[in-house]
Amino acid sequence: MPDGDPMHDHARWLLEQWTAALAAAIDSMTEERPGVEFVPDSGETGDASAAAGDLCWEQGFQDIPQPAMWVTAPEKTWLALGERTLRAAGIDAAEPADARNTYLEILSQSLAATAQSIGGMLGKEVACERGTERPAAGTAAQRFDVTLRFPDGELSLSASVSAALLAVLASPPAVSNAPAEPEAGVVAATPATTSTAKTMDVLLDVELPVSVSFGRTQLPIKEVLKLTTGSIVELNRSLNEPVDVVVNNCVVARGEVVVIEGNYGVRIHQIVSRQDRLRSLR
Repeated sequence: MPDGDPMHDHARWLLEQWTAALAAAIDSMTEERPGVEFVPDSGETGDASAAAGDLCWEQGFQDIPQPAMWVTAPEKTWLALGERTLRAAGIDAAEPADARNTYLEILSQSLAATAQSIGGMLGKEVACERGTERPAAGTAAQRFDVTLRFPDGELSLSASVSAALLAVLASPPAVSNAPAEPEAGVVAATPATTSTAKTMDVLLDVELPVSVSFGRTQLPIKEVLKLTTGSIVELNRSLNEPVDVVVNNCVVARGEVVVIEGNYGVRIHQIVSRQDRLRSLR
């Protein structure tokens, strides 16, 4: 599509939001933010072919005709991103399956942030629908080649946007501040401060389950069947060890149990590091 076409401008705006979110997700999990650039793919916009090992993810968004967007990563890219993230968590020998799942978590975070940006543009809440892996990207109105630049090398991906999604972005209500016109050629993603602020406003109201873990143990089924009133189960934690504060199945802090006005509580002694939090998810 030629420059100046509203659909094309909205496609580039969408890629700016997603690539900024992708860089932020990588940074949050590795403490290393890559440089990100994208350029329109001048090839055909029909169904795209995929090479062996490519991981193509199809994503839909709430109240938008699906599918809306595809992200395709060569095996080299998803493997490298997964391994890089797991190394940051202290896991040096990662299995390909672990690297793949870690890459998909990064991608999921970036697409969720993109949904928030779309919602900000449309003036309503937009969430990701359940995504799925596909053999190849479907028919798209616009495709982009994306490059992630790290100090030790570059990784490539491709993103495809459906005509239905672009039509929704181009429809009323009008955007209060239209997408900035990028420079010709390569477009460098910049942090979307406005969309990030709106994303945080929404996230701060999200309720998460919080629990306290005193310890764990494993018992054979025959021992579980013997449990009765008064039975004692020994845990793998001594009396003086701190308890774990678990948020959404992830250990985020450790502390001591206290009693406040007849209720149990936990006095926080330690906030768990990012690397330890990643380990606790495995």
